[in-house]
Amino acid sequence: MKYLIVGLGNIGDEYVDTRHNIGFVMVDALATSLNATFSPDRYASVAYASYKGRQLVMIKPSTYMNLSGKAVHYWMQKEKIAIENVLVLVDDLALPFGTLRMKGKGSAGGHNGLKNIQELLGSDAYPRMRFGVGNNFAKGQQIDFVLGKWTAEEKTQIPPITEKSTTAIYTFLTMGIEKAMTFANQKS
Repeated sequence: MKYLIVGLGNIGDEYVDTRHNIGFVMVDALATSLNATFSPDRYASVAYASYKGRQLVMIKPSTYMNLSGKAVHYWMQKEKIAIENVLVLVDDLALPFGTLRMKGKGSAGGHNGLKNIQELLGSDAYPRMRFGVGNNFAKGQQIDFVLGKWTAEEKTQIPPITEKSTTAIYTFLTMGIEKAMTFANQKS
């Protein structure tokens, strides 16, 4: 079985430690747990690993967030990975900070990266795990908020949440989406 694990974010130093890049942080945590290293490749940085007989292709698209579908589509085709074996890791303004929410399919929920993936795949039937970044911003300040840096307090809380996201991904790989959703979606 082969899986594509996609962490969404933006490349470039100015985006490091921003809320919008939590997908990169989540896939980095997974890769670290598997002793895998990312290397630049077409449309993404890519790392390969295996876990309990499953082959993992982990990517961090280099296309910028709003064109993430280009990288997802390319790597699905290149590695011959079925849509149900794709897991997208992404930030979510609608969820309180630190909340994880996994689903087997669903709308883009206003997220431009997910919208682009949905457009290029022609389907919303791909698993995704959202990391709540909260919505502590004034009206009209949404872009500044998601592209803003984490607070010092938030930064200290991220590692245990990414540890939980890694366990949820392992559950997805070995026991399927339903069990993974049950684990990821429970309050910590």
